[in-house]
Amino acid sequence: MARVLVTGANGFTGRYLVDRLVQDDHELFGLVHSDDGGAADSLAGRVVADLRDHSAVERIVADLQPEIVVHLAAIANVAHGDVSDLYSSNVVGTRNLLHALSRQGGSPAKVMIASSANVYGNRRAGVLTEDMEPAPANDYGVSKVAGEVLAGVYADRLPIITVRPFNYTGRGQSENFLIPKIIGHLRRKAEVIELGNIDVARDFSDVRNVVDSYARLLSAPEAVGGVFNICSGEARTLAEVLDLAGRISGHEMKVQVNPAFVRSDEVRTLSGSKARVESVIGPVVMTDLSQTLAWMLDA
Repeated sequence: MARVLVTGANGFTGRYLVDRLVQDDHELFGLVHSDDGGAADSLAGRVVADLRDHSAVERIVADLQPEIVVHLAAIANVAHGDVSDLYSSNVVGTRNLLHALSRQGGSPAKVMIASSANVYGNRRAGVLTEDMEPAPANDYGVSKVAGEVLAGVYADRLPIITVRPFNYTGRGQSENFLIPKIIGHLRRKAEVIELGNIDVARDFSDVRNVVDSYARLLSAPEAVGGVFNICSGEARTLAEVLDLAGRISGHEMKVQVNPAFVRSDEVRTLSGSKARVESVIGPVVMTDLSQTLAWMLDA
């Protein structure tokens, strides 16, 4: 049993990851930004802190002495309106955590940093591999590149694993994200849904498969020092997702394009290669999107 600290444990991904890591008999502690009761019941303990408060982070790390750390806490909404908040949370928060861990008496065995496929930006064709140089097209992507650079700064002191998840979804995800918004409208039998550009293509995965890949990487010694795409390897346009969800639900909606939702820095296509992660943890089988949508519709 390892003592595991998960930042952002009360977030969408955090709740699923905590439940998955409990299966591996780990002792789970969550660092959360607010004590809203959203974190998984299987946590052994929960601490409330702002990662931007370096003194608080150092105290927590010194008290817990985690053996494994998974850093999920971040502002994950690409369209988040407060740029200074985005950078301070995603960059300063990551720096404070890594610095505190580097000063810990005994170095943790694994530190996983959740980056994003948004680091690849918009100037790519075909399947994206981890060897491609980052070229972010928006502030969120830039903040995630900065997090990866920080991971490199601390790589000589910490055993870091970096994951770049592509789009993923599931029950409990906020309707600020596209697929939950579609699902919510279908469940309410809405006649119209306002969206941006539905011709963009994304590589969608199920959150349960994503956290399973995280857990398997944490169990693989050879993962340390690596950067890994977490993806299905298949891109679907949002128009295809709308059609598929509509057929599953039996309800059709009119799509109204709202210019306010069309971003000038929109990444047109994101599709990843999972060859590297599979070389370390074996086959990564992703739930078919139709099954994920049906699971969400049945919530």
